[in-house]
Amino acid sequence: MIRTPFLLFFIFFSSGLFAQTQTHHYAIEIAGVKVGTMTATRQQQGEQVLYSTVSDVKVNLLVYNVKIYYKTDCRFQDGQLMVSTVEARTNRGNFFSKTEWKGDHYDIVADQYKYKRQTTQKEKIDFSVTTLYFSEPVHRNKVFAEYFGDYFNVTKTSQGRYRTVFDDREDEYIYQQGVLTRIIKKNAVKNFVIRLLD
Repeated sequence: MIRTPFLLFFIFFSSGLFAQTQTHHYAIEIAGVKVGTMTATRQQQGEQVLYSTVSDVKVNLLVYNVKIYYKTDCRFQDGQLMVSTVEARTNRGNFFSKTEWKGDHYDIVADQYKYKRQTTQKEKIDFSVTTLYFSEPVHRNKVFAEYFGDYFNVTKTSQGRYRTVFDDREDEYIYQQGVLTRIIKKNAVKNFVIRLLD
């Protein structure tokens, strides 16, 4: 009888009814000054894994003013992306992207600032930018970017460091012991640095 509560808990936990959540908090900085925050979350729900990132940035410089609220939600099942949505609210307008699996293909629509894309894709997606916050892209040469509805090219530059490129956009992802500790988002005015807090 003493073991019964533990057995019930184990069955409950292993059945997937008990959701497991990981959360990482980041500071967003320009030239060492904090201009925003980002939260990345991974939640296991049985065979499904839900990922989300939320960032809020406000920059007020003499010739450079930016306000961005950015939210990405992704749902993976059995290691495959089923649906992703990206909501962006900025001082230059509101934008939205969606990628959804339709049984034998993805419908992809990206409507972002100075960027639009609408297409279909048969190749299954098993790794995306949002998953980079929880998994190092070992042995990968591309990562699906939910925002663009297209792929970043990935190059490993040294131990735990990866360069991602899409058109004229370039980012650097830095991992320590498999944990994403920094992202450097290259910008013509000033680089954004996303730094792990916990």
